[in-house]
Amino acid sequence: MKKFLVLFLALFTITALVSCGGTDETTVDPEATTNEFEGEKIVLITDKGDITDKSFNQGAYEGVQNYATEMGIDYAYLKPAEATDALYIAAIQQAIADGATVIVTPGYLFEPAVNLMQHDYPNVKFIILDANPANVTDENFNPIGTIEDNVHSIFYAEHEAGFLAGYAAVMDGYRHLGFMGGLAVPAVQRFGHGYVQGIAQAAADLELADGAITVDYLYTGDFAATPEVQAAAAAMFQSGAEVIFACGGAVGQSVMAAAESHSGKVIGVDVDQSADSETVITSAMKSLTLSVELALEAIFETGEWDANYGGVSTTLTVDELGVGLPNDFSKFDIFTQADYDALYAKLVDGTFVVSDVIGAFGDDGSAAEQFATSIVLVNVIAFEG
Repeated sequence: MKKFLVLFLALFTITALVSCGGTDETTVDPEATTNEFEGEKIVLITDKGDITDKSFNQGAYEGVQNYATEMGIDYAYLKPAEATDALYIAAIQQAIADGATVIVTPGYLFEPAVNLMQHDYPNVKFIILDANPANVTDENFNPIGTIEDNVHSIFYAEHEAGFLAGYAAVMDGYRHLGFMGGLAVPAVQRFGHGYVQGIAQAAADLELADGAITVDYLYTGDFAATPEVQAAAAAMFQSGAEVIFACGGAVGQSVMAAAESHSGKVIGVDVDQSADSETVITSAMKSLTLSVELALEAIFETGEWDANYGGVSTTLTVDELGVGLPNDFSKFDIFTQADYDALYAKLVDGTFVVSDVIGAFGDDGSAAEQFATSIVLVNVIAFEG
């Protein structure tokens, strides 16, 4: 299973109550495998997206699929009907009733549900992405959450991935850029804020004139692909945006459709989305698939869970190759592999430091304005969906 790390290094460049849209997905023949993992089952529960969002949920689910298929372990997914604590709890309970011994929950919105369920089901292991149940507070913001030994929490330095994408775009000649996020949860905000900081750093390095760059900044308030989102992206392109960072799961599908109709370009998110549209010039990626696979490996193979995973929250940064751009610069005109390697090295050695400061949950985009400069103007746009 250590081959996962090799594949990852090749990808990044650096010298009921629940609407069970989910289903069992086991593809191995039980009679053709050993019974080593008989009785084990891995279930992923989606947040507001689904496993075909070509982004966050899909990237995490592919980690489950890859590992479970290779090891001959049963696996499945569930999609709650709505993004509420009650339905997330119901989904976890249903998964366990269906035999789940490991549950993967992608997203910040799962924190309250996992905080409760980790106590109720101490023999079930939870892998929670972009979240930590210890962050849960009461109505007065007093901390009441914990992270128990049956939970592993994984964060990613999205601000660094966004920085890389924004810097590369400006160095490649783009001067009017856009950002379209989904719901303004912390991970999405970090992507966007890092993006603006990367744009600003590149503009400063190029010594551009004041006001030389405009960033149109918008949140749709959801992670769905809709005609309204496509219309908003089309309007952004029509107002002059040359490239839009589409940062919101299936929102990217609508942005890509608009780009195809308006000769625009797109920066993908979470995973390499270049195969989804010719308009995608690069993607701000995080190691979703690999990190899920490695956590599962710690449970089922290496025995590292108790020592290094259970009760631990970790953030994967550029230092661990936890975030980056894909190994393909063919859609850039100026920015090269060598440029990227040099940029990445500056993040690793601390020459460039990217702020991970975010705004309130559901921010309208105004928090991004703190990263504007005299050269880079941030234009917050209200979504009318």
